[in-house]
Amino acid sequence: MADIKPYRIEVTESQIKDLKTRLSLARFPDELDGAAWNMGAPLADVKRLTQHWEQSHDWKKAENELNALPHFITKIQCSGFEPLAIHFVHIRSNIKGAIPLLWIHGWPGHFYEGVKIIKPLTEGGDGVEHPAFDLVVPSLPNFGFSEGTRERGFALAQYAETLNKLMLKLGYNEYVTQGGDWGTHISRALAHCFPENCKATHLNMDSANPPEFFRNPLLTIQHALTPYTKRERDGQARTKWFMREGRGYNLEQSTKPQTLGYALADSPVALLAWIYEKLHDWADDYPWTDDEVCTWVSIYWFSTAGPAASARIYYEKNHDAEPGRPNRLPQPDVRKYSPGVKIGFSHFPMDLTVLPSTWVRTLGHVVFERDHEDGGHFAAWERPDQIVRDLRDMFGRGGGAFGCVKGATGYSQ
Repeated sequence: MADIKPYRIEVTESQIKDLKTRLSLARFPDELDGAAWNMGAPLADVKRLTQHWEQSHDWKKAENELNALPHFITKIQCSGFEPLAIHFVHIRSNIKGAIPLLWIHGWPGHFYEGVKIIKPLTEGGDGVEHPAFDLVVPSLPNFGFSEGTRERGFALAQYAETLNKLMLKLGYNEYVTQGGDWGTHISRALAHCFPENCKATHLNMDSANPPEFFRNPLLTIQHALTPYTKRERDGQARTKWFMREGRGYNLEQSTKPQTLGYALADSPVALLAWIYEKLHDWADDYPWTDDEVCTWVSIYWFSTAGPAASARIYYEKNHDAEPGRPNRLPQPDVRKYSPGVKIGFSHFPMDLTVLPSTWVRTLGHVVFERDHEDGGHFAAWERPDQIVRDLRDMFGRGGGAFGCVKGATGYSQ
């Protein structure tokens, strides 16, 4: 379509100079002896990364590497909101019958988090036993190089509507999704709001309520009688840790994102520490390099809507907009059953919430589950091979979602 245009990431030299100046003027707090990671990102780590970001990290090199991917931008108008320019990477597979896959990032991720799975998924194998995918990797509104809304009330239904309209605009009347973090919640919103288009979702973050007898009688009995597996027992401990020690960011971003935004928008060191803490705590001993961290955080710093905009999704999900606002889709309850949309789960032991299988099966028709021995919250970045394998197994011949998209290889007329 004419209004889908090629896009290049082009950060100006003045923007880079401003970043370097701010980094050079950083003022650091002190630190208690022996604090380590218990109280947040350690001083020595943040000082080292700040120095690397200022003196050694080559953003233009990272930018050139990112621009090797096929980037595009197009205007999408969500009901009741202004049109937004949405940035996305789009690669069509050369394999006949490839499955359209919408990969959805979360926070503190962005489209960059998905780059490791692009090549193996689009190349695929024979297209049947090992299916290939047409891959669409967007920057969510308010993230990365997409525009951000200037109006209140842009919540899960609006993110879902925006992405569904993007997929339809690209010619994909039916598609599947993959994601964790907000990618899980937005995938669930797509399943509720647009089940005629979103035919299946593969998720790598657990988010569900325990089964209730009057709503899930068989799962309730199974949950009561079946001992937890080792994964589920260990998952209880991980989930309790997160709820007790790791959820402070969520409370702040869900209640006062504007106050936090002053630090994120003004101080690259504040942004670095805020995100780096999550990269460390939420991953499973992933060996982050300084360049990886600096590129990751730079995408937030140089983002179109600014680094504070991404935090607003937490607030909007938990607060109604002003009453009487027209053209508003109802916000879906993403923890309720979604009929007709097939669901797959990859369970990684160091994710934030690691739940029993009987809980996630309350969400709908679960056709695929796999427990992994390692891996954390950023699965597509930490364990790309596992994500690729799980998607191929879920959507390949013999998989629970085989043939769910019309026109893809193996679809039964």
